[in-house]
Amino acid sequence: MTPLVLLPGMMCDARLYGPQIAALSGRVPMHLAPITAYDTVQALARDVLENAPPKFALAGLSMGGIVAMEIVRQAPDRVSRLALLDTNPRAELDEVRQAREPQIASVRAGGLHTVMRDELKPNYLANGPRRQDVLDMCMIMAMDLGPDVFERQSRALQTRPDQQQTLKSVNVPTLVLMGREDRLCPLDRHELLHALIAGSTFKIIEGAGHLPTLEQPEAVNAAFKTWLDME
Repeated sequence: MTPLVLLPGMMCDARLYGPQIAALSGRVPMHLAPITAYDTVQALARDVLENAPPKFALAGLSMGGIVAMEIVRQAPDRVSRLALLDTNPRAELDEVRQAREPQIASVRAGGLHTVMRDELKPNYLANGPRRQDVLDMCMIMAMDLGPDVFERQSRALQTRPDQQQTLKSVNVPTLVLMGREDRLCPLDRHELLHALIAGSTFKIIEGAGHLPTLEQPEAVNAAFKTWLDME
């Protein structure tokens, strides 16, 4: 079985995919690739490729999806199938790029906990019984990764390339998946992804926002199992 490489979102680690690792580790070898060491998407993608198996299935959520698209651009022949979750193929908008500067300044001054609490994660999730548990997990992951990772990842997102042309050339089994209530990467971004990738499957997860792997893990697990079995 071809290994599955998982790329987490900004300020997240393997715990973002905890339910998927638990459900799928018996059927597919898994490789969690951190995207924390560099401040450009291009360098992050090269780092993943240097440490990944020769051929692999690739899944990325949010910033992980952005790095996954760059991996496809750099080494399309190494990716056997692709899953893009709650992500965006476009370059960063100017107003979003500028809004990162005060966040970075606050984090440099010791305010990582405050930025994560007030400006980021609460805006991402759907209301539901898992919401507080997911928020708590996000905070733990962010604080474990720390302010230097926050700044590097913010810089990488600010300068990320547009990947629409890259996606037009994708010809492997591809899953585009989003939480219905994702306000950070809304429906139109995923409709665009689906339109750009010929033959892709588009799945909307009800009762989830930006982090469906934790918000509605059973539904995501089922979608992953179907994707991994696609010809």
